[in-house]
Amino acid sequence: MKKIHPEFAYQARELNIQIEDTLGDPPNRVNYAKVVKSLREEFANGFGIDDVNLFSVALVDSLNFTDAAGLLAASEDYDEGDIAKIMRMISCNEDLANKALSSVVDNNPDLARRAIITVFLFKNQKRWTDEDHSLDALQREEDSENDDDDEDQLTPGHDIEHLFDATGEENE
Repeated sequence: MKKIHPEFAYQARELNIQIEDTLGDPPNRVNYAKVVKSLREEFANGFGIDDVNLFSVALVDSLNFTDAAGLLAASEDYDEGDIAKIMRMISCNEDLANKALSSVVDNNPDLARRAIITVFLFKNQKRWTDEDHSLDALQREEDSENDDDDEDQLTPGHDIEHLFDATGEENE
């Protein structure tokens, strides 16, 4: 399993939530299609908002990926990357989505790169792992680091003379 940048993991989870919220309960595919079409139109017309999640929703149903290994490698760095290289790893199967993608690539290439990688990660969740930042995981990590060299832990029969001062005075 490949580890990815934490921000990409966050964005992929957020995309899932956004899609579920847009679909609603029970799922309303007609409303979802209207929202996606509206987002595509806005981005195609130069919509100036810098929002990875919204652009990912606009692209999620239209992108095909031709280089999974390359996109996974690109997911290691959230802040920098080559949009031209990323564009060679995908295809877009819908005209309005393609226009939106072209517009964003021209005006905000980092947004386009981040959204493409987010969509890829969302659609390929079994190819990557998210670092566990829960309290339990942090405690396990801390415990494993301290197991080998923890001198503060006393065990039965442990020499404790070093705990008293060197002059031999008794603690009262």
